[in-house]
This record gives sequence, structure tokens and C-alpha cells, in this order.
Amino acid sequence: QVQLVESGGGLVQPGGSLRLSCAASGRIFSIGVMGWYRQAPGKQRELVANIFSGGRTNYADSVKGRFTISRDNAKNTVYLQMNSLKPEDTAVYYCNVRVGPLDAWGQGTQVTVSS
Repeated sequence: QVQLVESGGGLVQPGGSLRLSCAASGRIFSIGVMGWYRQAPGKQRELVANIFSGGRTNYADSVKGRFTISRDNAKNTVYLQMNSLKPEDTAVYYCNVRVGPLDAWGQGTQVTVSS
């Protein structure tokens, strides 16, 4: 079993920044793609960004240029640096990590962008 623990969410003003972290622990044999998803009220969960084991990244158009995903393989941790936050970014953010053939999900962390 793999557990993902997220941290870094909170309340921030428009234009502000937050950094989310997600650390994986447990029965980890190999980690493939790591990513962040978010779900806003009344909306479906959507991919925000992901990063593959070789370092290639992918971003949703809505966050491109503002968010940066990175990973520390030694720590089994994925990060999401969020800059220039907008109210539309308000959502519960979930990390996702592919461990072998399975996906593990974090518990979710609330990000609220409001003045």
C-alpha cells in the first residue's frame, strides 16, 4: 500500500502564491508519472499538471505559465508551485502518483483564492 500526504494548501489573495507538496510512502517499488488534479465545486476533477519520470511536464492551459510542477525522486515527493493565483484556481487539489500498475491519491488539500 502507498500513502500520499499532501500539504501546503490554504487561503491566499489573488496574485499570491502557494506551494503544494505531496510525499509518497509505503510499498513503493517504482514511481512513474506524478501529477496534480483539482476539483472545484460543481465541476469535474481535472488534471492540472503532471510530470513523468524522465522530467517531461504537462500543464492544463488554464495554469500554463503560472504553475510549475516538479519532483524530488529521492524523497518520493511531487510539488506544485502556484503563482499569480486567481479565484478560478479555488478547488481541492489532489496529488496522484502512479506506483507500478496502480494509482495512489492524496487526501486533498483546499486552495482558496479570495480577497
